[in-house]
Amino acid sequence: YSSAASDVYKRQSWSDSAKPGPAERMKNAERFSNRVDDYVQHRPGYPAAVIEHLRDVDYLPHSAVVADIGAGTGIFTALLLDAGHQVIAVEPNDAMATAMLEQLGEHERFRCVHAPAEATTLPDSSVDLVTAAQALHWFDPEPTRAEFKRITRAPHRLAAIWNRRDVDSSEFLTEYEALLMRYGVGYAETMARRETLEAFMNPFFGHDDVQIFTTPNAQYHAFDGLVGRLLSSSYGPKPGHPDHEPVMRRLRELYDAHSGDGQVEMRYQTRVYYGEIR
Repeated sequence: YSSAASDVYKRQSWSDSAKPGPAERMKNAERFSNRVDDYVQHRPGYPAAVIEHLRDVDYLPHSAVVADIGAGTGIFTALLLDAGHQVIAVEPNDAMATAMLEQLGEHERFRCVHAPAEATTLPDSSVDLVTAAQALHWFDPEPTRAEFKRITRAPHRLAAIWNRRDVDSSEFLTEYEALLMRYGVGYAETMARRETLEAFMNPFFGHDDVQIFTTPNAQYHAFDGLVGRLLSSSYGPKPGHPDHEPVMRRLRELYDAHSGDGQVEMRYQTRVYYGEIR
């Protein structure tokens, strides 16, 4: 992500204004309510290498019960289910949870709980691993760490996953990042919060001895899919916003300049941060 985003929160930690307050957490829970269809159709998945690595380091034995927190529409939840795990998906947003239930509700190893990360309602010591995919930066760190430690069995393991655009890997992605910095609603602040978190994981894990695994990922979009990918994000200007038409014009210019065979490639690095909660 752009260094301009990280400069917004330079030298801050989760003990100051980078930390979401109660009103912001409530707002965050509803942030994607009007973006669910685009989220389901156009958000990237996660590589199978994530599951393979967590198995290799013994974070995901085949018998593991997983709580997927901030599960959204169930993108990572589905990957865990496909890998054979029992999964409890915790999601506070009604629209997102409804979409997840429509897709996964018939699965016998799936359960959905409507609750925030800070108060999941799950029993003590009821899961072997907590995961949070594209979500941890929305949570209040200290109560979330306490809650994750409460619901996990020893040794209290957490894996946080993000797809991060590989912005320097192509001219298209560099220009797309510039588009987001110009038109994204609160984009710089959102990315700064995420970068602050990834640089300072202590509030969620209780220590700095956190392991990192990185693997490549990619999506390929026709123009309609590229529009949907942008609008699936919390910072994408929706129709009616004054920047919606300008960002659509610029997006079309980028697509026309960089598409090959009717598609553009959206490259990611998928990062997994994992460790024990102390």
